[in-house]
Amino acid sequence: MKASISIGSAYYNGENWDDLVEVVEAADRLGVDSAWSAEAWGMDSVAALGYLASRTDRIRLGTGIMQVSARTPAMAAMTALSLARLSGGRFSLGLGLSGPQVVEGLHGAEFAKPLARLREYITIVRQGLSGERIVFEGEHFQLPRPGGEGKALRLSMPPRPELPIYLASLGEKSLELTGEVANGWLGTSFIPERSAVLLDPIRKGASRAGRSISEIDLQINAVFAVSEDVEGLLTRARAGMAFTLGAMGSPTTNFYNAAYSRAGYADVAREVQRLWVEGDRTAATALVPDEMLQSAFLIGTEDMVRARIRAFRDAGIDVLRLSPAGKTAKEQIANLEYCLDLIRSETE
Repeated sequence: MKASISIGSAYYNGENWDDLVEVVEAADRLGVDSAWSAEAWGMDSVAALGYLASRTDRIRLGTGIMQVSARTPAMAAMTALSLARLSGGRFSLGLGLSGPQVVEGLHGAEFAKPLARLREYITIVRQGLSGERIVFEGEHFQLPRPGGEGKALRLSMPPRPELPIYLASLGEKSLELTGEVANGWLGTSFIPERSAVLLDPIRKGASRAGRSISEIDLQINAVFAVSEDVEGLLTRARAGMAFTLGAMGSPTTNFYNAAYSRAGYADVAREVQRLWVEGDRTAATALVPDEMLQSAFLIGTEDMVRARIRAFRDAGIDVLRLSPAGKTAKEQIANLEYCLDLIRSETE
């Protein structure tokens, strides 16, 4: 099992940028597999990677994720080829749908039929990456635009048809699409003992495409913290889970909430969301059970965390994606080294 790291967050605005660069440089030296930049309503997912490409040598750099509503598919392909060039071929293109609050509220784009739009988007991106003339006739995209003066163009960057495409997906149909067309999965809301909830749809899509799930790089976002003060860890983690269940999406469209619901926490997820939306965040947070946190997160004593690492490994996860804890770069790097030692000792 490998480890990757996350860069920033949905609302990251560049604070402590120098520390972040230092952490990524350390991750490069320590043999971390990849670094993934977030994007929602804060710093975009692209600019940071262009800079980090010049400050690292081995670590792969990926968008985790590039919102498909924010760029045309041809621009996504151009950006991917540019970052691959700047990084010496170390770039992976992570794509995702985001949600209606961001898509419709921030970008003014329509969220209806997101899965069909994503499938068309990926097809066009692969045309661009492969050096083909970009020609597409679909429900959501028509290239060149009919009735105008445009013509089918081929991107001038050297083609990279092998450039990996990862999808951040949680809904059953989008997970099937991941298995069908993607090189990797940027997952979250994962409980190893209920792994079939998220992995079976990927298997189904992969089988439809004539391949195995073993050909897909499965990465999971891992909340990772070790302490003898287990209750303190649970208290801190509880607020994050309540935010995920209650605020990561609209009251009617929250993919994270739905994933945990399918994993057996429907009653909790529904009630936490209701309380959060009604403004009672204290009650919403208090309702999150310890068992849910200890199942989904890698937190607790060292022995407890080692057991959870083995559980994720046995469920078939290839990479744990970490956000090293700490207020300074020095603390974050020390935490990252410790996490890597635990992961390697349990999986190598």
